[in-house]
Amino acid sequence: MLKKDLIELCLLHLLSQGDQYGYDLLKKLRAAFPGTQESAVYALLRGLCRDGYLDQYTGATSDGPARKYYRLTDHGMGRYGELFKQWRAFMDALAELGLK
Repeated sequence: MLKKDLIELCLLHLLSQGDQYGYDLLKKLRAAFPGTQESAVYALLRGLCRDGYLDQYTGATSDGPARKYYRLTDHGMGRYGELFKQWRAFMDALAELGLK
């Protein structure tokens, strides 16, 4: 499983827990993967929206600028399931090689 697929899996997993805005997703990814580039995450979010895996909407604002929120679609839940299945197969293959 390549890094892009892993980041995509992580984004879909985070969004399976509820709607979130882009910067919050970026902070969570950077906590797990410190070298994660902001531009790569936002490009991936745009692609996921374009492919119908996510919906994007502008959330209510308080004192700051409007935030773009992302929501997982039913199609996105299917993609999440596919990527998760690939991840499990990858982890099983590594375990067979003695890497745990």
